[in-house]
Amino acid sequence: MQSPKLTKPKPGPSTVRFLDIAEIRDDTVVLKDGTLRAVVLVSSINFALKSEDEQEAIISAYVSFLNSLEHPIEVVIQSRKLNIDAYMSQLVQKEREQTNELLRAQISDYRAFIKDLVDLGEIMNKRFYIVVPFDPFTAKNKSFWTRLKEILSPGVAIKLRDKQFQERKAGLELRLSRIMGGLQSMGLSAATLNTQTLIELYYSAYNPSVGETQKLGDVDKLQVEI
Repeated sequence: MQSPKLTKPKPGPSTVRFLDIAEIRDDTVVLKDGTLRAVVLVSSINFALKSEDEQEAIISAYVSFLNSLEHPIEVVIQSRKLNIDAYMSQLVQKEREQTNELLRAQISDYRAFIKDLVDLGEIMNKRFYIVVPFDPFTAKNKSFWTRLKEILSPGVAIKLRDKQFQERKAGLELRLSRIMGGLQSMGLSAATLNTQTLIELYYSAYNPSVGETQKLGDVDKLQVEI
């Protein structure tokens, strides 16, 4: 008869092995093939409420923006059910602190109304992202054999030397500045995600149900076993 310790199922391989991401550092996503990614959070505009002249100006700026691109970009729209837990907690606290019985009852009714509105209406929160890539293997100053060697040995690119990383990040930041300028020309606000928000974004994307209940803490204090 085998010991329970011997019959205990072995843990499966870490999910990290199946992700394309090698690391996230200095506000940049490094993929396992050595390419870099930056993610930009972009605001939205209500196009239907704009005047005809404003709509034509936005369309013209958008066309100019697309024509100015010399590399691919990825537009990602993330839809999540609106999470109002923090707001509801504030209302509960206000209700407890309220000494006026009439105001307390009004806060209670308002809290119930908001909860029913969100639950029944399935109100979604949408966020818009632009993923900006940088592929060092497409650099024209590299020979064919050098690029082929890097492509066939992607594992070498995972452990980027600091000099390599900074050179590639400089090329990525140049692309980012052009993207930001094009977005601003359309009246959109944009911000590049930092390391903390990048990890939170991917954490919630790969763990949508868990991410709603278990918030990610400060990445500088996390200990991850790979």
